[in-house]
Amino acid sequence: MNVLLINASPRPNGNTALALGEMEKIFRQEGIETQTLKIGSQAIRGCIACNSCAKTGRCVFDDAVNTAAKLFEQADGLVVGSPVYYAGANATLSAFLTRLFYSTSFDKTMKVGACVVAARRGGLSSTFDELNKFFTISGMPVASGQYWNSVHGGAPGEAAQDAEGMQGMRTLARNMTFLMKSIALGKEAFGLPKRERAEWTNFIR
Repeated sequence: MNVLLINASPRPNGNTALALGEMEKIFRQEGIETQTLKIGSQAIRGCIACNSCAKTGRCVFDDAVNTAAKLFEQADGLVVGSPVYYAGANATLSAFLTRLFYSTSFDKTMKVGACVVAARRGGLSSTFDELNKFFTISGMPVASGQYWNSVHGGAPGEAAQDAEGMQGMRTLARNMTFLMKSIALGKEAFGLPKRERAEWTNFIR
């Protein structure tokens, strides 16, 4: 089994990386393969609603989004890590996830999602809520830890002093591993849940 981790911090060795690294340790102990993409310092533009992806199966902008799409399709789980900017996710990550989820047509049902957020002080829960919406719109179970998945730290490395936060990362990784393995067993025994044809209802007709 494997998990794709997205680090959206422009600081490659900052507190977001520290939190994701704590999860990776547990994943390795549990026999889960991991791959981390660092996108925080990349020039990733937002979606322009051109719908080219509906015809080609890939985003018209050939950058880290298309690279991640292939890895995401093969992954059993996705972990998204972001620093908090103005009580929200890094804008690079927002653009990245919007295009990644919109341009990929493969079935994401029962891939396990989790997000991790890092901040000096506030805005953690609002960012956590923002990121989880990408999972729930796609039929992805959301893994939980022992609190909202967050760590506190200002200067790079300070999150290591957040004992509760780092413990939460380890708990999250263990819970996510259990959920992925349980879903794999459920698929073998029962298959995926039946899906109805989508009903599209606009408010203005």
